[in-house]
Amino acid sequence: MSVSASLSNALSGLTAAARAAEVVASNVANARTEGYGRRELMLSSRTVTSSGSGVRIDGVQRHVNDALIADRRIAAASAGGAGLPAAFHSRIEARIGAPDAPGSVGARIAAFEARLVEAASRPDSETRLRAVLDAAGSLAATLGDVSREVQAARMEAEGAIARDVALVNDTLAQVAALNAQIRGLVAGERDPSALMDQRQALVDRIAEVVPLREVARDHGQVALFTPGGAILLDGTAAPLGFARAGAITADMTAGSGGLSGLTLNGQPLSTAGHGPVGGGRLAAAFAVRDRLAPEAQERLDALARDLVERLADPAADPSLAPGAAGLFTDAGAAFDPAAEVGLAGRLRVNALADPARGGAIWRLRDGLGAAAPGPAGDGAGLARLAAALDTPRSPVSGGFLGGAHSLAGLAGEVLSLVAGSRLSAEAEASFTAARAEALAVLEAEGGVDTDQELQLLIMIEKTYAANARVIRTVDEMLSTLLGI
Repeated sequence: MSVSASLSNALSGLTAAARAAEVVASNVANARTEGYGRRELMLSSRTVTSSGSGVRIDGVQRHVNDALIADRRIAAASAGGAGLPAAFHSRIEARIGAPDAPGSVGARIAAFEARLVEAASRPDSETRLRAVLDAAGSLAATLGDVSREVQAARMEAEGAIARDVALVNDTLAQVAALNAQIRGLVAGERDPSALMDQRQALVDRIAEVVPLREVARDHGQVALFTPGGAILLDGTAAPLGFARAGAITADMTAGSGGLSGLTLNGQPLSTAGHGPVGGGRLAAAFAVRDRLAPEAQERLDALARDLVERLADPAADPSLAPGAAGLFTDAGAAFDPAAEVGLAGRLRVNALADPARGGAIWRLRDGLGAAAPGPAGDGAGLARLAAALDTPRSPVSGGFLGGAHSLAGLAGEVLSLVAGSRLSAEAEASFTAARAEALAVLEAEGGVDTDQELQLLIMIEKTYAANARVIRTVDEMLSTLLGI
């Protein structure tokens, strides 16, 4: 080998070693950087007229496990989606409260029934009648508070949907822009790895909201599809559409047009659990707003209806005219079965029994329809009201399974259904979170191994030193030949 060939080989080796050291340094420095893919310097032998002429740098290759990333993204979407129903059920369960918890629905019912029994034993006591009125007002207020909590949860889900739609649209636009930049770098035979890292982090962000599948396209570009078949990005981004409501009431639904649905490129898109965007945080927020919260509201309204109808029954208050409101009213009026939705939030004590609103408290004892006070010692009317609360009765709405319940028993059934849903949702959330975490750990283990990178760096240093030694030797030979 000639001296010039030896020098050329050594110089190319030095260049390759220096570049390899940069790649290793980048790997070590970004070992924990989100979206970073391990780099490897690709080398090949350089030949001139069939003779070795050093080493050629072919480029930098980015290594990622595409299959593992895809599974991890689906798992992350499932984990994010499972957390919202669990949080909703836990919130409503806490607001209803355990039967023995002060201020709970069950405790309010028990207190109301106890005040009726106490007043029946001393019907002439205005203090005890006042305690009945206060207990009735507290029960109505508590049911209203739970109803408002349900609607507040729907409103929060509405806000979360709007934020996630904006996030997906903005991030899709950024991914599309990165696709174009990566295409330009690949066409110019330059390294696009840094932009690919940024793109992976952005796609991961979208995958927390909507489950995704990434499909490779020409020149380093990618297309994004949901497992349900919706095309979010393929060349150009497809925008999601959503119109946020300013306020939500119990009667507002997407089916009635009161609430916005989701669109993709202007076309309606199903948000059902097994629909095109099902399985992620966005679909879970729609489930809370459109299914879980309305189901909870329906059961609360059924409980409120049961309370209203028990005490408006002629057996409980014979003084009432047909169709007249009993002790509990729908915002002051008689209850209309066709307007049951939202009843729990409109429940009020009848003004006829409330002195503060022009009524007379003796009507609790003698009947709301009584024209004049009856015997002060007659507690039969109060006893009938207490018995009406305890009488087994089959609810006519709410979707409860068969069986007759007392008012307290029906309240316990409402709480039991919410608690059961909460336990199921928490189990699902725990499973999906564990799966997502396990896949994230596997991905991290297949990423940058700093020990391996440092070992590689030692080999690179030796290679660099060897090439430097060749150059020094050539320099010494030339100096000797030239007599320098």
